[in-house]
Order: sequence, then C-alpha cells, then structure tokens
Amino acid sequence: MTMKKRICALALALCTAVALLTVPANATVSADSGEVQTIRALGILVGDTSGNLNLDGNVTRAQFAKMLVNASSYKDSVGDSTGVSLFKDVKSDYWASQYIKIAVDEGWMIGYTDGTFRPYQSITLEQACTTVLRLLGYDSSSLAGSFPAAQLSKASALGLRDQITLKQGGVMTRSDCVYLFYNALTAQNSSGQTYASALGYTVTNGQVDYAAIVSANLSGPYVASSGGSLDLPFTAAAVYRDGKVSTLSAVSQYDVYYYNAGLRTVWTYTDRAGGTITALSPNSAAPTSVTVGGTSYTIGTATAAYKLSALGGFQVGDTALLLLGMNGEVVDVVSGSAVDTIYYGVVTASSTGSSVSGDATVVTNVTVACTDGTEHTFSVNKNTSYTVGALVSASIADGGTSVSTLSAKTLSGTVNSGATKLGSYTFASNVQIIDTTSTGAWAKIYPSRLAGCTISSSAVRYYVLNSSGEISRLILNDATGDTWNYCYMISANVVSSSTSTSVSSSYTYIMNGTTKTISSSSTAYSVTTGGAAIRFSSDGSVSAMKNMTSGTISTLGTLTAVSGSKTYQLDDNVQVYLKKDSGYYQVSLSSVNTSDYTLTGWYDNFGCSAGGRIRVIIAVAK
Repeated sequence: MTMKKRICALALALCTAVALLTVPANATVSADSGEVQTIRALGILVGDTSGNLNLDGNVTRAQFAKMLVNASSYKDSVGDSTGVSLFKDVKSDYWASQYIKIAVDEGWMIGYTDGTFRPYQSITLEQACTTVLRLLGYDSSSLAGSFPAAQLSKASALGLRDQITLKQGGVMTRSDCVYLFYNALTAQNSSGQTYASALGYTVTNGQVDYAAIVSANLSGPYVASSGGSLDLPFTAAAVYRDGKVSTLSAVSQYDVYYYNAGLRTVWTYTDRAGGTITALSPNSAAPTSVTVGGTSYTIGTATAAYKLSALGGFQVGDTALLLLGMNGEVVDVVSGSAVDTIYYGVVTASSTGSSVSGDATVVTNVTVACTDGTEHTFSVNKNTSYTVGALVSASIADGGTSVSTLSAKTLSGTVNSGATKLGSYTFASNVQIIDTTSTGAWAKIYPSRLAGCTISSSAVRYYVLNSSGEISRLILNDATGDTWNYCYMISANVVSSSTSTSVSSSYTYIMNGTTKTISSSSTAYSVTTGGAAIRFSSDGSVSAMKNMTSGTISTLGTLTAVSGSKTYQLDDNVQVYLKKDSGYYQVSLSSVNTSDYTLTGWYDNFGCSAGGRIRVIIAVAK
C-alpha cells in the first residue's frame, strides 16, 4: 500500500468512525458532528462500555475534572497508580483522584471551605466557564466585575458559550461540555494564541483539524501477536483493516495496528516488504533506514532499529520480512520463514550481479511490479534470465528468495456495482490488483475502478484465491488503459526515403504540461495530431503509440462528461489544455466550461469496458 493510499484510508476511517455511535433522541448535538468527533478523539468525552455518549446526561465535578485534564497538556500525566487524598470526600483510590489533584494543583478547580470537593455534585454553567477560563489563563484578577457575572461575560466574549443555551445556575450536560471544550480549543488564551494551537494542533478558519487531532492521539504502532491478538485497553467499537471496515477476527499475526482510545477505534495494516537486506544506512551500528528488494525504508521504531543493528539478529545479506506501519515505516522485523510471504507480479527488469555477502556467488536481481502496488527487487542466487513482462511469483524464506515463472490463470465475469465481486468470485477485503502488459508496463488498480465492468478471460493474466475462496490477488492484462501514458500530439511527421525502405519520424506532444519531442531514424507510428497514448519500455524508449477517440463535450462535470448520447468517466488525472493561437496551456478542470469554451474530449477506446475514460480535454474559447 502506498503512502497516499494509507493517508486516504485513514481519512476515510476517521470520517466514518463516529457514525457508529448511539445518540439519545433528546441530545442537542449530533454524535457525528465535528465537535463531538474532535472532543471524543481527544479523550475529553468518552462513551460507556456500549459506546453510548449519553449526551443528555449531567456532568459531575469529578467527570469535569477529567475533561479538564484531557483538554490540557497534562492529558498523558495520569498513570495507573492511585492518587492522593486532597479532600475528605475523595479517597486516594477514587477513580478521579489523580484528575482532581491536577485540576486543583493547576488552580483550575477548587474545593469547598468544609474540606470537601463534592465529586458527585453536578457542575453548573458558571462553575464550568470559570474553570475553563482558568485553563485558558484567565484568572479572576484579569476579569472586570464579580463572580459569576464577570466569568459568564468573559466566556461569552471568547465564544465559550456559543451553542450553549443554559443560563446562570443551569446544570451542564455532556452535550453542553462538548460545545464548551470545542469552543475553548478555538478560543484565544490569555497570551493571545488559539488554545488548540498552543496544544500543538492546527486551527483553520475557526475549525480544528480533526484528522490531525486523531493522528496526534493515536497509540501505536503495535504488532498483533499469535492468532491476531491485540492488546487493547477498551472494547473496540470500530475496526479498520487497510482502510476498510473490518472486524477483530480478521486481524492476523504480524498485522501492525494503532488505536484511539477515545474513539475506541482500531486501525490495522498488513503492509510488508520481504527480501534480502542489501544496505543499512548510515551504518549497521545505528541504522535509520534499511534497503530490501531495491527499496529503502525508514526505520520507525526502537524495536526495529535494535533488530537491524549490529546488536540485533539481522545483517546485510540476510533474508528478512519488514512489517510496515501506516506511513510505510519499519515497525518490526521478522525472519523470512516466520510469515508465508509470496509476491505476484510481472518482471520489469532483470540483471546479474554479485552477492551482497561479498562472496563469489553470482545472483540475478529481478525487479517485479507486485500486486501490492510496489516494484520489489528480489536477489536470486543463480545466474538466470527473466523476460521483462513475464508473469512471476516470488517467495521469501530464510534460505533465500526464489522467483518462479507462472502460467496464465484466467477467469471472466462482470464486476458488480459495489466492486465486491467478479463474476461468481468475491473480492477479499484486502484484494490487490494491478493491470499489466507483456512489455512490463503496469498500474495499480483499486476494485472501485472496475465497478460495472465486464472482464473477458483475455483481460485476466492471473488470480489467487485465499482460504475462503475469495480473490486476494488479481493481475489484469491491459484491461483498463491505465498502463498507457496520455498526451496531446501537437505534430506528427514521417519522412520516407526515396531510395530505400527506411523511414524517419518526429513527434511533438504535450504531457502533463510539458512539451517533448520523440525522433526516430528507423521507426514510425500510425499516429496523427490529437489525443494520443504512448507506452514506454523499462529503458525509457517508446514501445507503442496510438491515437485516442475524440468527441465534443456537451456537459462537463467534476467526475464525468457527456459527449453525444454517452456519459464518460473522467480520468483521475485528466489533462486539460487551453488552445490559444498555436499554443497549448495546461489549466485546471474547474477553469473551463461548455458555456465559454468548445471542449473536445479524447478517450481511450482500447482495453475492456474498464477503459473508455476521457484522458485529455482541449478547450477553445468561443
């Protein structure tokens, strides 16, 4: 999984996690609101064992003390040990004793003259506002007037009471506390700084960056133990595996996981990289990165750093399996035989070299575009050759790495609209798909890309079923058009020799805003000006070139366009060019429309029904 996919998967999980909560009908704030999501992610507000937030319930002084601490820089200062007895009605073993001590020591809350704290007493609006003002650095000496009018007035001026309808003497509910603390995060403290910013979070246009809040309050990374067991301090309300809704039963040993205790949500990842360790940088004594399979990975934990150091058990030349976290960093390292690891893909390069162990062994370094969306280089201890574009599998074991050529294994069918099935086969929750060609070109494909498409047997090169009979790996054969590079051909000139059969050609095109020229003294392609597709070999040379099909766009949206009587999907990376005089200038999709411009869309008319996407749009002012 690429970093981009990890980020996208986490964002999706963050946006949907709180939707699983149950909300009382008379609550004044929705559980899926941004305020609740943020306050819950910070651990200021937590649900009961069933996940209910009880937003209409009253808040006691003890509960409010915990909220205060979790809304402060002291949130990680409360341990598992018992606290101290500062008040005669708060014993040292009381669940909130440590929170109460911090709140009192910091001057946010005070007890009563009779030596009690009254932890079970409901907190009122003026008491809550006063304590939060102190949290922000405003004490009574900085306020004009007397209690409680001065405190309530200042709280209103700072926006702390926004969306809270209580009057003086009213009892705070958990819903009211959500608003109070969210308003505090976006309010200015006594130093003139936004409070959330003072805590290290980001506030933009008065909104707290929720994703950053969740990320900053994640616990982990950890590694699942035998049987996929996770060490969690809560009963999970939501589990995500590689960005998809999942269950704890789906977690396997060696999965990397993170959790947010406030959300009672777990994120697990199955990314791994295996092969021969070819480098430890900057040195083996204290490495910060490791190279496996031709790719360098940052070492992200002390555990991984130790195992890969001179004091650990791994060194250059060893076969290892790296367990990767959500940002692609190495979380842990296990021996190649510890996990049944087989990679599937197509060869993109092959060369011979010397063993990294320093002996005279000749090895073949095979670079394979694997179904996980990454090119891995495998070092095989034999002098053999692998054809670029060949279908192979690579297995990792303590004894080394082996790469085997595969015979085609095809199937056909229609992918359902939900992109969960291909024909009679179900896609596994962590299915990996790539589109490939016999020349080694390839592209990472997500199941949603194939929704509604009819896949012929010639469009499938290989597939793998897991123990449940689901498709876990799928290698397509030029099925989507995504293996091509798209451009607008500005000129195409072919000159034939009058005295021989030789031919020379020159093609000028614009691709992703950059104009380039390809010339050949021996090869010509049947391509004219207009939208075109180019396929490059692994050495950068052109292996194929052809035109796309054009159509005048009558309706243009952000995801689709209508040409004639047909609606076309826009490529995720659709290129839009404004033609002015003899020049072409790349512009954004949102800057053109059918009212002011004549729009011509160019779509690929090759591959199966998963193709047919508009890749290039040319705009001419009317």
